Amino acid sequence: MAKTHFGFRDVDEDEKAGLVRGVFSSVARRYDVMNDLMSGGVHRLWKDRLVRRINPRPGETVLDLAGGTGDIAFRLVQAADCKVVVCDINEAMIGVGRDRGLDRGLVEGLEWTVGDAETLPFADNSMNACCIAFGLRNVTRPPAALAEILRVLRPGGRFLCLEFSKVIVPGLDRLYDAYSFSVLPKIGKVVARDEASYRYLAESIRQFPDQEGLAAIMRRVGFANVGYESWSGGIVALHRGRKPA
Repeated sequence: MAKTHFGFRDVDEDEKAGLVRGVFSSVARRYDVMNDLMSGGVHRLWKDRLVRRINPRPGETVLDLAGGTGDIAFRLVQAADCKVVVCDINEAMIGVGRDRGLDRGLVEGLEWTVGDAETLPFADNSMNACCIAFGLRNVTRPPAALAEILRVLRPGGRFLCLEFSKVIVPGLDRLYDAYSFSVLPKIGKVVARDEASYRYLAESIRQFPDQEGLAAIMRRVGFANVGYESWSGGIVALHRGRKPA
């Protein structure tokens, strides 16, 4: 059986999806509160910037992958008269997002789907754009998910991935490590009542390819015009690519 990583642990590939599902089922109800606490609210600025880069247009269909709680989807439908399909492997996260949308009166233009990024339940060439924010590192086989994204995009369709990456500012890396492994799990224990899940999230960031590594995978899968921007000193990076026309 092929192995992969779950944080710093090696597990069988067919185990990882279930383990990740358990993490996000545990933290779903407090996920967005934790994002605010973990980032000091900066995640909101990152997501606003992501949506500007997507530049949704009226009449387009945008796939928000691993977008369970709706943070990106709500921004997209408010930015343009487009259709947003939210797809997440975790039913609890989808439930939180749908409830949040109803609370905000955001119903039109939103579709909620439980699905696996490695076997997307959508037709070939059906999406104008796709984004995934802080989700690709939790997929068992990221190249398989990227190939699926390429399949469902229309020719010329655009893809954007916002993900934690490698810190590029000297000195910030040590501070970031100290925060991630000493402070973050304690916040998770108090606020989300789940220290282990937030330790996993910190570990998963360190196991994910750096900026150049992810760009190389995207090119190998078949994306064109691949590039990236490092934000907040490399704490996060935005990767972009297009499906060849």
